[in-house]
Amino acid sequence: MVGVHMREVLDIAKALADGNRLRVLAALGGGELCVCQIVALLQLAPSTVSKHMAILRQARLVEGRKEGRWMYYRLPDRKAPKPVKEAVAWVRRHLAQTPQIVQDGKELQRILSMAPEELCKGQCKS
Repeated sequence: MVGVHMREVLDIAKALADGNRLRVLAALGGGELCVCQIVALLQLAPSTVSKHMAILRQARLVEGRKEGRWMYYRLPDRKAPKPVKEAVAWVRRHLAQTPQIVQDGKELQRILSMAPEELCKGQCKS
């Protein structure tokens, strides 16, 4: 039987085994994002992004909050378990200067200049 700590580490490892989820963790280093902003950054279907976010939440690598019809995500707070904090810090440190993350940072600036409502409207039309 897998112990609690082992299960936690396995969940984290599985969650980190996807490039899009790594991109999300890097993007959230700049602060909380609405799911529509994450969809715009990754250029994936909202349902696909929701699945990625569910995996990150299960591993406790992100926290989410619902505000009306909007879902927001952020990196975990200081109360997060040590393996979670270490995993997030490791990912952010090692990916910070990779070409994809640098490009994502530029794209995120453009996305953040738009109102989340407008982003969501555009995504709902597709």
